[in-house]
Amino acid sequence: MSRPLEPLADEELVAEREMLEHARRCLAAMRRRTRSLRAAGADPYAVESVEWRLRQRVAALADDGRTGLFFGRLDYDATADPPEARFYVGRRHVSDAEGDPVVIDWRAGLAHPFYRASPARRYGVRVRRRFGYRGGTLTSIQDEVLDLLDEAAALAVADRVLVAEIERPRIGPMRDIVATIQPEQDDLIRAPLAETICIQGGPGTGKTAVGLHRAAFLLYEHRERLARDRVLVIGPGPAYLAFIRDVLPGLGEVDVAQRSVEDLVAEVEVTGSDRPEAAAVKADARMAAVVRRAAFLHVRPPALPLEVRFRHRVIRLPARVLRQRVDELVAGDLRYRVGREHLRDWLVERCLRHLEHTEGLNALDNPAEVQRSLGARPEVRAFLQRTWPVVDPVRLVFRLLTERPFLAEAADGILSDQEQELLGWARRPRSRKAAPWSVTDAFLVDEAVDVVGGTPTFGHVVADEAQDLSAMQLRAIGRRCRFGSATLLGDLAQRTTPWSADRWEDALGHLGRRSTRIEHLPRAFRAPKEVLDFANRLLPEIAPGVRPARSVRSVPGSLRVRAVAAEAVTATWLRALEEALAEDGSVGLVVADPEVGAAGHGLAGRGVEFREVDRFDTGTRLALVPASAVKGLEFDQVVLVEPADIADPALGAAGLRRLYTALTRAVLGLTVIHAKPLPAALGQAPPE
Repeated sequence: MSRPLEPLADEELVAEREMLEHARRCLAAMRRRTRSLRAAGADPYAVESVEWRLRQRVAALADDGRTGLFFGRLDYDATADPPEARFYVGRRHVSDAEGDPVVIDWRAGLAHPFYRASPARRYGVRVRRRFGYRGGTLTSIQDEVLDLLDEAAALAVADRVLVAEIERPRIGPMRDIVATIQPEQDDLIRAPLAETICIQGGPGTGKTAVGLHRAAFLLYEHRERLARDRVLVIGPGPAYLAFIRDVLPGLGEVDVAQRSVEDLVAEVEVTGSDRPEAAAVKADARMAAVVRRAAFLHVRPPALPLEVRFRHRVIRLPARVLRQRVDELVAGDLRYRVGREHLRDWLVERCLRHLEHTEGLNALDNPAEVQRSLGARPEVRAFLQRTWPVVDPVRLVFRLLTERPFLAEAADGILSDQEQELLGWARRPRSRKAAPWSVTDAFLVDEAVDVVGGTPTFGHVVADEAQDLSAMQLRAIGRRCRFGSATLLGDLAQRTTPWSADRWEDALGHLGRRSTRIEHLPRAFRAPKEVLDFANRLLPEIAPGVRPARSVRSVPGSLRVRAVAAEAVTATWLRALEEALAEDGSVGLVVADPEVGAAGHGLAGRGVEFREVDRFDTGTRLALVPASAVKGLEFDQVVLVEPADIADPALGAAGLRRLYTALTRAVLGLTVIHAKPLPAALGQAPPE
C-alpha cells in the first residue's frame, strides 16, 4: 500500500506542514541559544578556540529555507524498541526546549532503518513515510506500509521516489542525496573510519555523493577525533569544488577543508605547464627517490674532529666517531630535519657525558641548562651547518630543475639520461618566485617538504576523480592521511592523464596504506539508459576491464543524434539549445576545447545569456563547457557538438575517454550534433 507522490491538500499534509514549522522554530531557538553563549577559558588562546567552535556551531545550525528540515518519518510497531515510536528523519538533529528530539539526524542509528527496512526485514518499522518538496514547501506524502507490501512492491515505490528526485530540474551546485541513499551506497557511507576504500563507479553512480556523505557520517560518528584531526576533500579543479560546495554545509558540516589538486600544495604558485613527456617523468613514483637523495646530498661526512669549548675545558669528538654517527642517521630512513635534530642531540649528549666522566661539572650545575648551553655553542652550530645544513624544500626542487650536475647525482641509477634531460626548464628562471612552476613541479615540492620536515595530516581524506592522479599525487594524499584513512572515488573509463593507471591495484600502492578495499557501484542514477548504453559502446576500447554501469531508468527520446552538413552545424546546435532552454533545469553546451571561442561568439551574437565554465556558476542556466572541464559536472540537458573533435585522435585513448565523460553528463536529455563521422567505436547512431 502506498500513497502517490503528488500534492495533497488533506489533513495529514496540513499536519505535517505544521510539524515542519515546529521543527523550524525549534532549530531557530537552538541557534539563538548557541549565539547567546559566551566563551570562557583559562587563557586568551582557549577563549579564542571556544569562540571559533561556537561560530562553527551557529553556522551549522543555519536553516536553508529551500529544503525541508526532514524528508522522512518512521512509525514503529509494538515489537520495536522503543515501541510505537515515531521519528522524523532529516539532514540534522533538531531538539525542542526540553531537549527531546524533533528531528533525528540521518546518520543516527535510529535513522538507519529508513534506508534499510524492507517487508522482509522491517527492523520494527510499520510505516515509512517520505515527503516531497517544491522549494522549501512540503507538497506531498508517500507512505509505505511495510507489513502489507511485498518486496517487489516496496522496490517499485522506492524506485519511483528515486526517479522523481533524479528528474527534478536543477540549476546550480550539486544537491545531497540524503533522502534517496540506496542500500549499496549506505554500506559504503557507513564504513568504519579505520577503513580506506576505493570506490569504482561509472558515470552517475553517485560515487561523489557517497564520498561526501561518508565524510559527513564519519564526522558525526567520530566528532571529537575528527574535529581535532579534520577532514579534507580533494577535487580535480575549482569548477568541481564550486559544484559540490553546498553538500556538506547542507548536512550541517561546515568545518571541512575543500581543495583542488592544483591548490593542494601551498609552497609554490602554479603558473606554468609541462610538455606531456616531461610531466610523465615528474609524475613517476621514482621521483620520490630522486628528491630524497637530493636532500641528503647536502650531508657532508666530517673529515675533522669536533672541539667544543665549555668553560675552561675543551671536549674533543674524533672524526671517525662523528662519521659513524652521521652514516647511521643517513641510513635510518629519517626525515632530513629529524636527522639533523638527532645529530645535534647526540653531539650535546656526548659532550655532557664527557663532562660528567671527567668531573667537568660541579654540584650546582643543572644538566638541562648545561645541555642548552652546549647546543648553543658556536662550534656545535658551525659543525651542524657544515655537516648537516638546513635545507629549504622549494630551493631543493629548484636546484633539481636548474642544475644539471646536481640532478645527475641525485638521479643516478634511478632515471635515464634521456629522462633527466626532460626535467629541466628551457630557460633558467631569475628566481624561485619567478619560476614557471607546473602542477607536477608542485608535487615534487610537496615530496621535498615531507622529506625535509613532514606534512600535516588529516583524520580522513576524500579524493574524487582519483583515476587521474599520478603516483606522486597519490603519495601526497597518502601523506595527508598517514594516521587516518581515505576514500578514493573514480572511474577508470574516464582516465585522461598520461600517468593514469590501468588498474586500481597499480595506483593504490602509492598511497602507502597497508590495505585498501576496492568497491564497485553497479547502478547508474544520472544518465538515462538510452544515453548510457550509447556511451558504453566506447568501453571495450577505452577500459576493457571495467564493468559497464546499468542505468536505473529509461527515458524514451532522451538521446538525439543529428547528422548535418558542415555549414549547418552552428544553426543546428543553436536550435537544439532553444529546445533545451524551453524545458526547466540546467543546460550544458559541450564543445571541443579549441571551439570554445567560436561557440561563445555564436551565443553572444544571438543575445543568449551563458557562462563559460571555469568556475561553476549557480546563477546561469546555460553553461558553455570545454570538454576538458566537463568531468564531475552534470546538467539536465546537454547539447554536445562534434564528438570527433572532442575525441581528438592526437590524444589516443584519452580522447575517447574525454568523449565518454562528455556523453554522460545529461540527466534528462542529450543531443549530439555532428557533421564529421562519429568515432568508429561508437558505431552507428541509434534512431531518434
